This record gives sequence, structure tokens and C-alpha cells, in this order.
Amino acid sequence: MLLVDLIFLALELCALAAFCYWGFHLKGAETWVRALAGIGSPVLVAVFWGHFAAPKACVPARPLVRFALQLLVFAAAAAILHGSGQRKLATLFLLVAVLEVVLAHKLHKRRPPSV
Repeated sequence: MLLVDLIFLALELCALAAFCYWGFHLKGAETWVRALAGIGSPVLVAVFWGHFAAPKACVPARPLVRFALQLLVFAAAAAILHGSGQRKLATLFLLVAVLEVVLAHKLHKRRPPSV
């Protein structure tokens, strides 16, 4: 379980890095817009994740809803990587993310509730 949790954490950080990369590499945008998008988009995603998608989120969601929200964030990160020209990286990220989210969801369903 620890390995699954560590891989999940790495994917979360990679998703934030993808949003940061996208923001700083906006084509045709002025420098201040790229800086705002490069810093602001990962912050917004992190706040969203912490409030709704994290296992100990501020707004508790049922496991299936949390599962869908996590997939949504990872799919959005892959989409912006793809749109930024990083097609192979986006495909690899999405593949690993989907496998990891499904695996984590299945394993955590079997885990006894912690006190």
C-alpha cells in the first residue's frame, strides 16, 4: 500500500508540474500572462484537489465521486501536456495515472477503515 500511495503522490506532483509547464509555455501570450498561468493554474488545481479529490479532503466525497474527480484532474493534466506539444509524455502520464487511480481505488476499497 505504501508504494501505491507514493506513486499516487508522484502523480499528483507531476500533474501540478504539467499545469505549471503549460502556463509558462503559452504561445503568443505576454510574459505576465504566462507567469500568472504558470503559477496560478497549479495553485488552483492544488486547492481543488485538497478540497474535493484528496483522501482527507475538506469536503468529503463518496469514494466513487473522489475517484472520478481524481481521474478528471489527471486527464486535464494529460490534455494540457498534449496541447503543449508533449504528446508522448501526455500519453504515458495518462496511462500510468489511470492504472494507478484504478489500482488505488480497488485497494482502498478492501482496506479496513482506520480509526
